[in-house]
Amino acid sequence: MALPSLKDHQYTVLMNSNTLSGTAWRRMIALVDMDAFFASVEQLDHPRLRGRPVGVVNGEQGSTLIAASYEARALGIRTGTRWLDARQRCPECVRIVARPARYAEVSARIMAALQEVTPDIEVFSVDEAFLDLTACQAYYRYRPEAIAALIRDTVYQASGLSCSVGLSGDKTTAKWAAKQQKPAGMTIITPDAAEARLAPVPLTELCGIGPGMAAFFEQFGVVHCGDMKKIPISMPARRFGNLGRRLWLMAQAKDPSPVSVQRRDPQSLSHGKILPPLTHDIDVIQGYLQHLAEKLAVRLRRHGYTVQDIHIGLRCPEGWRQGWLRTEQPTDDGLVIFQLCRRFLRQHWFGEVVQQVQLNASQPVRAGQQPDFFAAPAARSANSVMDSVNRQFGAFTLHRAGMHEHADSAPIISPAWARNGVREGMDAIMPGSKPKPR
Repeated sequence: MALPSLKDHQYTVLMNSNTLSGTAWRRMIALVDMDAFFASVEQLDHPRLRGRPVGVVNGEQGSTLIAASYEARALGIRTGTRWLDARQRCPECVRIVARPARYAEVSARIMAALQEVTPDIEVFSVDEAFLDLTACQAYYRYRPEAIAALIRDTVYQASGLSCSVGLSGDKTTAKWAAKQQKPAGMTIITPDAAEARLAPVPLTELCGIGPGMAAFFEQFGVVHCGDMKKIPISMPARRFGNLGRRLWLMAQAKDPSPVSVQRRDPQSLSHGKILPPLTHDIDVIQGYLQHLAEKLAVRLRRHGYTVQDIHIGLRCPEGWRQGWLRTEQPTDDGLVIFQLCRRFLRQHWFGEVVQQVQLNASQPVRAGQQPDFFAAPAARSANSVMDSVNRQFGAFTLHRAGMHEHADSAPIISPAWARNGVREGMDAIMPGSKPKPR
Protein backbone atom coordinates (compact mmCIF):
# COMPACT_ATOMS: atom_id res chain seq x y z
CA MET A 1 0.00 0.00 0.00
CA ALA A 2 1.45 3.32 -1.09
CA LEU A 3 1.47 5.89 1.67
CA PRO A 4 0.11 9.32 0.70
CA SER A 5 2.49 12.19 0.18
CA LEU A 6 2.59 14.54 3.15
CA LYS A 7 4.15 17.53 1.41
CA ASP A 8 1.08 18.16 -0.75
CA HIS A 9 -1.73 17.90 1.77
CA GLN A 10 -3.41 21.10 2.93
CA TYR A 11 -3.96 19.97 6.50
CA THR A 12 -2.13 21.42 9.47
CA VAL A 13 -0.52 18.82 11.71
CA LEU A 14 0.11 19.74 15.33
CA MET A 15 3.17 17.83 16.51
CA ASN A 16 3.91 17.57 20.20
CA SER A 17 7.23 15.81 20.02
CA ASN A 18 10.43 16.37 18.08
CA THR A 19 10.61 12.64 17.38
CA LEU A 20 7.19 11.99 15.94
CA SER A 21 8.19 9.23 13.53
CA GLY A 22 10.07 5.99 13.97
CA THR A 23 9.00 5.02 17.49
CA ALA A 24 6.23 2.61 18.47
CA TRP A 25 3.53 3.93 20.77
CA ARG A 26 2.19 1.73 23.54
CA ARG A 27 -1.28 2.55 22.22
CA MET A 28 -2.23 4.47 19.08
CA ILE A 29 -5.86 5.56 18.80
CA ALA A 30 -7.39 7.72 16.08
CA LEU A 31 -10.75 9.48 16.11
CA VAL A 32 -12.26 10.26 12.72
CA ASP A 33 -14.76 13.13 12.87
CA MET A 34 -16.64 14.07 9.71
CA ASP A 35 -16.90 17.79 9.00
CA ALA A 36 -20.49 19.14 9.18
CA PHE A 37 -21.57 15.73 7.96
CA PHE A 38 -25.26 16.13 7.12
CA ALA A 39 -24.79 19.55 5.53
CA SER A 40 -21.68 18.38 3.67
CA VAL A 41 -23.58 15.44 2.16
CA GLU A 42 -26.23 17.85 0.91
CA GLN A 43 -23.58 20.11 -0.62
CA LEU A 44 -21.92 17.10 -2.21
CA ASP A 45 -25.16 15.90 -3.79
CA HIS A 46 -26.39 19.36 -4.81
CA PRO A 47 -23.65 21.49 -6.39
CA ARG A 48 -25.86 24.59 -6.16
CA LEU A 49 -25.43 24.47 -2.36
CA ARG A 50 -21.64 24.49 -2.37
CA GLY A 51 -20.18 27.58 -0.80
CA ARG A 52 -23.58 28.64 0.52
CA PRO A 53 -24.90 28.68 4.10
CA VAL A 54 -27.05 25.56 4.58
CA GLY A 55 -29.25 24.53 7.49
CA VAL A 56 -30.66 21.00 7.75
CA VAL A 57 -33.98 20.39 9.54
CA ASN A 58 -35.73 17.18 10.51
CA GLY A 59 -38.85 16.91 8.38
CA GLU A 60 -40.98 19.37 6.46
CA GLN A 61 -42.23 20.90 9.70
CA GLY A 62 -38.78 20.99 11.29
CA SER A 63 -38.26 24.27 13.11
CA THR A 64 -34.77 23.69 14.53
CA LEU A 65 -31.51 22.97 12.71
CA ILE A 66 -29.99 19.55 13.24
CA ALA A 67 -26.93 20.50 11.17
CA ALA A 68 -25.34 23.60 9.64
CA SER A 69 -22.69 24.01 6.99
CA TYR A 70 -19.46 25.80 7.82
CA GLU A 71 -20.61 28.77 5.74
CA ALA A 72 -23.61 29.03 8.08
CA ARG A 73 -21.49 28.49 11.18
CA ALA A 74 -19.32 31.43 10.21
CA LEU A 75 -22.45 33.56 10.60
CA GLY A 76 -23.27 32.18 14.06
CA ILE A 77 -25.79 29.59 12.84
CA ARG A 78 -25.29 26.22 14.50
CA THR A 79 -26.97 22.95 15.37
CA GLY A 80 -29.91 23.77 17.64
CA THR A 81 -30.53 27.20 16.12
CA ARG A 82 -34.18 27.90 15.38
CA TRP A 83 -34.79 28.15 11.65
CA LEU A 84 -36.54 31.52 12.03
CA ASP A 85 -33.53 32.85 13.94
CA ALA A 86 -31.16 31.44 11.31
CA ARG A 87 -33.14 33.07 8.51
CA GLN A 88 -33.17 36.37 10.37
CA ARG A 89 -29.42 36.21 10.87
CA CYS A 90 -28.79 35.16 7.26
CA PRO A 91 -31.65 35.56 4.74
CA GLU A 92 -29.56 33.64 2.17
CA CYS A 93 -29.40 30.52 4.35
CA VAL A 94 -30.87 27.53 2.50
CA ARG A 95 -33.26 25.25 4.41
CA ILE A 96 -32.85 21.57 3.54
CA VAL A 97 -35.00 18.70 4.84
CA ALA A 98 -32.86 15.89 6.22
CA ARG A 99 -32.44 12.65 4.24
CA PRO A 100 -31.53 10.07 6.89
CA ALA A 101 -31.31 7.16 4.45
CA ARG A 102 -28.69 9.00 2.43
CA TYR A 103 -26.62 9.90 5.49
CA ALA A 104 -26.72 6.30 6.70
CA GLU A 105 -25.61 5.10 3.27
CA VAL A 106 -22.64 7.47 3.13
CA SER A 107 -21.68 6.71 6.73
CA ALA A 108 -21.73 2.96 6.12
CA ARG A 109 -19.49 3.40 3.09
CA ILE A 110 -17.00 5.46 5.10
CA MET A 111 -16.90 2.96 7.96
CA ALA A 112 -16.36 0.07 5.56
CA ALA A 113 -13.49 1.90 3.88
CA LEU A 114 -11.82 2.64 7.23
CA GLN A 115 -11.63 -1.10 7.88
CA GLU A 116 -9.01 -1.17 5.14
CA VAL A 117 -6.81 0.96 7.38
CA THR A 118 -7.39 -1.24 10.45
CA PRO A 119 -9.95 -3.90 11.28
CA ASP A 120 -10.14 -2.60 14.84
CA ILE A 121 -12.80 0.07 14.44
CA GLU A 122 -15.55 1.29 16.75
CA VAL A 123 -18.38 3.22 15.13
CA PHE A 124 -18.98 5.84 17.79
CA SER A 125 -21.74 7.76 15.99
CA VAL A 126 -23.05 8.37 12.50
CA ASP A 127 -20.09 10.66 11.75
CA GLU A 128 -17.39 9.48 14.16
CA ALA A 129 -15.28 6.36 14.53
CA PHE A 130 -12.40 5.26 16.73
CA LEU A 131 -9.59 3.30 15.10
CA ASP A 132 -7.13 1.23 17.12
CA LEU A 133 -3.85 1.39 15.18
CA THR A 134 -1.64 -0.11 17.87
CA ALA A 135 -1.13 -3.46 16.18
CA CYS A 136 -0.42 -2.08 12.70
CA GLN A 137 2.15 0.63 13.49
CA ALA A 138 4.97 -1.40 12.03
CA TYR A 139 3.05 -1.86 8.78
CA TYR A 140 2.86 1.92 8.47
CA ARG A 141 6.54 2.28 9.44
CA TYR A 142 5.75 3.93 12.77
CA ARG A 143 4.75 7.16 11.04
CA PRO A 144 1.69 8.61 12.81
CA GLU A 145 1.64 11.65 10.53
CA ALA A 146 1.40 9.36 7.49
CA ILE A 147 -1.29 7.25 9.15
CA ALA A 148 -3.41 10.33 9.86
CA ALA A 149 -3.03 11.45 6.24
CA LEU A 150 -3.97 7.98 5.03
CA ILE A 151 -7.14 8.03 7.14
CA ARG A 152 -8.06 11.42 5.72
CA ASP A 153 -7.50 10.27 2.16
CA THR A 154 -9.39 7.01 2.70
CA VAL A 155 -12.45 8.91 3.88
CA TYR A 156 -12.27 11.32 0.97
CA GLN A 157 -11.90 8.57 -1.61
CA ALA A 158 -14.86 6.67 -0.14
CA SER A 159 -17.21 9.63 0.16
CA GLY A 160 -15.87 12.79 -1.44
CA LEU A 161 -16.12 14.45 1.99
CA SER A 162 -13.53 15.88 4.35
CA CYS A 163 -12.92 14.79 7.91
CA SER A 164 -10.79 15.85 10.85
CA VAL A 165 -8.50 13.34 12.53
CA GLY A 166 -7.24 13.22 16.09
CA LEU A 167 -4.42 10.83 16.91
CA SER A 168 -3.09 10.05 20.38
CA GLY A 169 -2.51 7.29 22.90
CA ASP A 170 -6.05 7.05 24.34
CA LYS A 171 -9.64 7.55 23.20
CA THR A 172 -10.40 10.70 25.20
CA THR A 173 -7.35 12.60 24.01
CA ALA A 174 -7.86 11.48 20.41
CA LYS A 175 -11.46 12.69 20.47
CA TRP A 176 -10.49 16.04 21.95
CA ALA A 177 -7.69 16.39 19.40
CA ALA A 178 -10.03 15.81 16.46
CA LYS A 179 -12.07 18.89 17.47
CA GLN A 180 -9.12 21.27 17.58
CA GLN A 181 -8.69 22.07 13.90
CA LYS A 182 -12.01 21.62 12.20
CA PRO A 183 -12.70 21.50 9.38
CA ALA A 184 -10.13 19.36 7.61
CA GLY A 185 -7.57 19.19 10.38
CA MET A 186 -5.09 16.61 11.62
CA THR A 187 -4.00 16.91 15.24
CA ILE A 188 -1.39 14.49 16.53
CA ILE A 189 -0.66 14.44 20.25
CA THR A 190 2.03 11.99 21.20
CA PRO A 191 1.40 9.97 24.37
CA ASP A 192 4.36 11.53 26.16
CA ALA A 193 2.95 15.03 25.56
CA ALA A 194 -0.74 14.27 26.06
CA GLU A 195 -1.08 14.95 29.79
CA ALA A 196 0.60 18.35 29.53
CA ARG A 197 -1.51 19.22 26.49
CA LEU A 198 -4.76 18.47 28.31
CA ALA A 199 -3.75 20.15 31.57
CA PRO A 200 -5.16 23.65 30.76
CA VAL A 201 -8.28 22.26 29.06
CA PRO A 202 -11.61 22.70 30.93
CA LEU A 203 -13.09 19.39 32.04
CA THR A 204 -16.28 20.10 30.11
CA GLU A 205 -14.38 19.87 26.83
CA LEU A 206 -13.83 16.16 27.40
CA CYS A 207 -16.39 13.75 26.03
CA GLY A 208 -18.75 12.51 28.72
CA ILE A 209 -18.26 15.30 31.27
CA GLY A 210 -21.36 17.48 31.38
CA PRO A 211 -22.27 20.44 33.59
CA GLY A 212 -23.50 18.20 36.42
CA MET A 213 -20.26 16.25 36.70
CA ALA A 214 -18.23 19.40 36.24
CA ALA A 215 -20.10 20.99 39.17
CA PHE A 216 -19.17 18.03 41.37
CA PHE A 217 -15.48 18.40 40.57
CA GLU A 218 -15.54 22.19 40.83
CA GLN A 219 -16.46 22.04 44.52
CA PHE A 220 -13.05 20.44 45.07
CA GLY A 221 -11.21 23.00 42.95
CA VAL A 222 -11.02 20.77 39.88
CA VAL A 223 -11.94 22.90 36.86
CA HIS A 224 -9.26 22.04 34.33
CA CYS A 225 -7.84 18.64 33.49
CA GLY A 226 -4.58 19.44 35.22
CA ASP A 227 -6.45 20.05 38.47
CA MET A 228 -7.55 16.43 38.69
CA LYS A 229 -4.35 15.47 40.49
CA LYS A 230 -5.48 17.61 43.41
CA ILE A 231 -7.92 14.90 44.47
CA PRO A 232 -7.44 11.15 44.98
CA ILE A 233 -9.06 8.73 42.57
CA SER A 234 -11.21 7.45 45.43
CA MET A 235 -13.15 10.71 45.56
CA PRO A 236 -14.82 10.49 42.12
CA ALA A 237 -15.01 6.72 42.55
CA ARG A 238 -17.21 7.12 45.64
CA ARG A 239 -19.52 9.45 43.73
CA PHE A 240 -19.63 7.82 40.29
CA GLY A 241 -18.23 4.30 40.77
CA ASN A 242 -16.12 2.89 37.94
CA LEU A 243 -17.08 5.86 35.79
CA GLY A 244 -15.51 8.16 38.37
CA ARG A 245 -12.25 6.22 38.20
CA ARG A 246 -12.28 6.53 34.44
CA LEU A 247 -12.94 10.29 34.61
CA TRP A 248 -9.95 10.72 36.92
CA LEU A 249 -7.75 8.91 34.40
CA MET A 250 -9.29 10.63 31.36
CA ALA A 251 -8.27 14.07 32.61
CA GLN A 252 -4.67 12.86 32.76
CA ALA A 253 -4.69 11.44 29.20
CA LYS A 254 -4.78 7.88 30.57
CA ASP A 255 -8.24 6.78 29.47
CA PRO A 256 -8.09 2.96 29.73
CA SER A 257 -11.17 2.37 27.57
CA PRO A 258 -10.49 0.02 24.66
CA VAL A 259 -11.73 0.50 21.14
CA SER A 260 -14.80 -1.70 21.27
CA VAL A 261 -15.05 -3.74 18.09
CA GLN A 262 -17.79 -6.00 19.43
CA ARG A 263 -21.30 -4.60 19.65
CA ARG A 264 -22.58 -4.35 23.21
CA ASP A 265 -26.09 -4.18 24.55
CA PRO A 266 -27.13 -0.58 25.14
CA GLN A 267 -27.28 0.89 28.62
CA SER A 268 -30.10 3.22 27.63
CA LEU A 269 -32.27 4.22 24.69
CA SER A 270 -33.48 7.77 24.26
CA HIS A 271 -35.40 10.12 22.00
CA GLY A 272 -35.93 13.86 22.21
CA LYS A 273 -37.59 16.67 20.32
CA ILE A 274 -37.26 20.45 20.30
CA LEU A 275 -40.75 21.94 20.20
CA PRO A 276 -41.94 24.95 18.18
CA PRO A 277 -41.55 28.33 19.91
CA LEU A 278 -44.00 29.22 22.71
CA THR A 279 -45.57 25.76 22.91
CA HIS A 280 -47.85 25.55 25.95
CA ASP A 281 -50.92 23.69 24.63
CA ILE A 282 -51.25 20.43 26.56
CA ASP A 283 -52.61 18.56 23.53
CA VAL A 284 -49.58 19.57 21.47
CA ILE A 285 -47.15 18.61 24.23
CA GLN A 286 -48.88 15.26 24.75
CA GLY A 287 -48.79 14.67 21.00
CA TYR A 288 -45.01 15.04 20.96
CA LEU A 289 -44.60 12.83 24.02
CA GLN A 290 -46.80 10.14 22.49
CA HIS A 291 -44.73 10.28 19.32
CA LEU A 292 -41.52 9.79 21.29
CA ALA A 293 -43.09 6.99 23.34
CA GLU A 294 -44.12 5.14 20.18
CA LYS A 295 -40.70 5.63 18.57
CA LEU A 296 -39.05 4.26 21.69
CA ALA A 297 -41.43 1.30 21.86
CA VAL A 298 -40.93 0.42 18.18
CA ARG A 299 -37.19 0.42 18.74
CA LEU A 300 -37.52 -1.82 21.80
CA ARG A 301 -39.73 -4.34 20.01
CA ARG A 302 -37.57 -4.41 16.92
CA HIS A 303 -34.57 -5.53 18.91
CA GLY A 304 -36.27 -7.65 21.55
CA TYR A 305 -35.91 -5.41 24.59
CA THR A 306 -38.21 -4.37 27.41
CA VAL A 307 -37.80 -1.63 30.03
CA GLN A 308 -39.31 -0.54 33.33
CA ASP A 309 -37.50 2.66 34.22
CA ILE A 310 -38.28 5.69 32.06
CA HIS A 311 -36.68 9.11 32.51
CA ILE A 312 -38.94 11.95 31.34
CA GLY A 313 -37.75 15.51 30.87
CA LEU A 314 -39.39 18.81 29.96
CA ARG A 315 -37.20 21.81 29.27
CA CYS A 316 -38.96 25.02 30.26
CA PRO A 317 -37.52 28.56 30.13
CA GLU A 318 -36.22 28.27 33.71
CA GLY A 319 -34.60 24.88 33.11
CA TRP A 320 -35.30 21.16 33.01
CA ARG A 321 -38.05 19.42 34.93
CA GLN A 322 -37.27 15.75 35.00
CA GLY A 323 -37.83 12.55 36.89
CA TRP A 324 -37.86 8.76 36.77
CA LEU A 325 -41.08 6.76 36.55
CA ARG A 326 -41.43 3.00 36.64
CA THR A 327 -43.89 0.70 34.91
CA GLU A 328 -45.49 -2.13 36.87
CA GLN A 329 -44.05 -4.73 34.50
CA PRO A 330 -41.29 -4.64 31.86
CA THR A 331 -42.81 -3.25 28.70
CA ASP A 332 -42.25 -2.54 25.03
CA ASP A 333 -45.66 -0.92 24.56
CA GLY A 334 -45.76 2.75 23.57
CA LEU A 335 -49.16 3.22 25.18
CA VAL A 336 -47.80 2.16 28.58
CA ILE A 337 -44.84 4.52 28.21
CA PHE A 338 -47.14 7.35 27.15
CA GLN A 339 -49.28 6.81 30.25
CA LEU A 340 -46.18 7.52 32.33
CA CYS A 341 -45.67 10.71 30.34
CA ARG A 342 -49.21 11.86 31.07
CA ARG A 343 -48.72 11.14 34.77
CA PHE A 344 -45.50 13.14 34.73
CA LEU A 345 -47.27 16.09 33.10
CA ARG A 346 -49.98 16.07 35.77
CA GLN A 347 -47.36 16.12 38.51
CA HIS A 348 -44.71 18.48 37.13
CA TRP A 349 -46.21 20.76 34.47
CA PHE A 350 -48.47 23.70 35.24
CA GLY A 351 -49.09 25.37 31.89
CA GLU A 352 -45.68 26.89 31.22
CA VAL A 353 -44.01 27.03 27.81
CA VAL A 354 -42.20 23.78 26.97
CA GLN A 355 -39.16 24.09 24.74
CA GLN A 356 -38.03 20.47 24.54
CA VAL A 357 -39.16 16.98 25.56
CA GLN A 358 -36.97 13.96 26.26
CA LEU A 359 -37.53 10.27 26.98
CA ASN A 360 -34.83 7.89 28.15
CA ALA A 361 -35.30 4.18 28.80
CA SER A 362 -32.73 2.94 31.30
CA GLN A 363 -31.24 -0.55 31.47
CA PRO A 364 -33.19 -2.28 28.68
CA VAL A 365 -33.22 -6.06 29.11
CA ARG A 366 -33.77 -8.81 26.63
CA ALA A 367 -37.40 -9.80 26.40
CA GLY A 368 -38.07 -13.46 27.15
CA GLN A 369 -39.55 -15.85 24.65
CA GLN A 370 -42.63 -16.17 26.85
CA PRO A 371 -45.05 -13.27 26.20
CA ASP A 372 -45.63 -11.02 29.17
CA PHE A 373 -48.46 -12.62 31.14
CA PHE A 374 -49.56 -9.22 32.43
CA ALA A 375 -49.72 -7.57 29.01
CA ALA A 376 -53.17 -7.44 27.48
CA PRO A 377 -53.38 -9.78 24.46
CA ALA A 378 -55.12 -7.06 22.47
CA ALA A 379 -52.19 -4.69 23.06
CA ARG A 380 -49.64 -7.28 21.97
CA SER A 381 -51.70 -8.01 18.86
CA ALA A 382 -52.13 -4.33 17.97
CA ASN A 383 -48.41 -3.66 18.29
CA SER A 384 -47.61 -6.67 16.13
CA VAL A 385 -50.01 -5.55 13.42
CA MET A 386 -48.69 -1.98 13.46
CA ASP A 387 -45.08 -3.17 13.23
CA SER A 388 -45.91 -5.46 10.33
CA VAL A 389 -47.74 -2.77 8.36
CA ASN A 390 -45.14 -0.11 9.03
CA ARG A 391 -42.25 -2.35 8.01
CA GLN A 392 -43.87 -2.75 4.63
CA PHE A 393 -45.34 0.67 3.94
CA GLY A 394 -43.28 3.12 5.97
CA ALA A 395 -42.89 4.38 9.52
CA PHE A 396 -46.17 5.21 11.26
CA THR A 397 -48.30 4.48 8.22
CA LEU A 398 -50.48 2.82 10.86
CA HIS A 399 -50.44 4.61 14.20
CA ARG A 400 -52.46 5.30 17.31
CA ALA A 401 -54.95 8.12 17.41
CA GLY A 402 -53.59 11.22 19.10
CA MET A 403 -50.33 11.35 17.18
CA HIS A 404 -51.65 11.94 13.68
CA GLU A 405 -49.98 15.34 13.50
CA HIS A 406 -46.59 13.70 14.05
CA ALA A 407 -46.98 10.54 11.99
CA ASP A 408 -45.22 12.06 8.99
CA SER A 409 -42.29 13.34 11.02
CA ALA A 410 -39.09 12.33 9.31
CA PRO A 411 -37.11 9.50 10.92
CA ILE A 412 -33.75 10.61 12.24
CA ILE A 413 -30.41 8.98 12.77
CA SER A 414 -29.61 8.30 16.38
CA PRO A 415 -26.47 9.94 17.77
CA ALA A 416 -25.49 6.39 18.69
CA TRP A 417 -25.88 5.08 15.13
CA ALA A 418 -23.96 1.98 14.20
CA ARG A 419 -24.28 -0.45 11.34
CA ASN A 420 -25.67 -3.34 13.32
CA GLY A 421 -28.09 -3.90 16.14
CA VAL A 422 -30.07 -1.61 18.37
CA ARG A 423 -27.64 1.28 17.92
CA GLU A 424 -28.33 1.17 14.21
CA GLY A 425 -29.42 4.01 11.99
CA MET A 426 -32.79 5.30 10.87
CA ASP A 427 -34.09 1.86 9.96
CA ALA A 428 -33.54 0.64 13.51
CA ILE A 429 -35.21 3.64 15.05
CA MET A 430 -38.05 3.84 12.58
CA PRO A 431 -38.65 0.45 10.94
CA GLY A 432 -39.93 0.79 7.45
CA SER A 433 -38.70 4.34 7.10
CA LYS A 434 -37.80 3.40 3.57
CA PRO A 435 -40.92 1.84 2.01
CA LYS A 436 -40.21 -1.39 0.24
CA PRO A 437 -40.46 -1.25 -3.54
CA ARG A 438 -43.68 -2.67 -4.87
